[in-house]
Amino acid sequence: MSLRTTAVAVAALLGALSLPAAAQPTFDGFLCCNMRTDGSWISDGNYAESGKRIIPAGTPARVTGYGRNRVQVELNGSKQAIGNDYSRDLNLEAFARRYVLAEDPGPTLASYPLRIREAIAAGKVTRGMTRQQARMAVGWPVSSENANPEAKVLRHWLSSFAEYQLVFDADGRISDINTDPATRNAVVME
Repeated sequence: MSLRTTAVAVAALLGALSLPAAAQPTFDGFLCCNMRTDGSWISDGNYAESGKRIIPAGTPARVTGYGRNRVQVELNGSKQAIGNDYSRDLNLEAFARRYVLAEDPGPTLASYPLRIREAIAAGKVTRGMTRQQARMAVGWPVSSENANPEAKVLRHWLSSFAEYQLVFDADGRISDINTDPATRNAVVME
């Protein structure tokens, strides 16, 4: 193979490898759910570690680009990265669309009963919440632990060592929250 043919083949290969990243769309929308940030990084684990603050569901969001296992976003003018740390079975566009919605969830959130709105604002769950309400409060369960987001039991994590499980009844409402007492105090609004 000649040097020129090799160069053309390498250029074509590099071009083909860059297509998926270039083809991933940027778009505007709204944050699906409360997400916890350290100021620049949001993990899909959504851990409630010390020093993190909640960016509320419905915050205007713009997907500005993609990196290795991350989606670059602008939230109210602040640059952040949402890390696909535990849901890598999702491609980055599907991952981005999970967190940045086309429709503002604000009007739906405003229609919920006061007790549910207060729990969501606090980043907590409570019995009787629907899947959508729980998701607004604590985020998506990571797909590596929850292959089916419609399963009866969804595993979430307050930290690397503090798991809590949301148990849903046949109507799709939280009927129980299984966890240890310390985690319960941090994630459940009674």
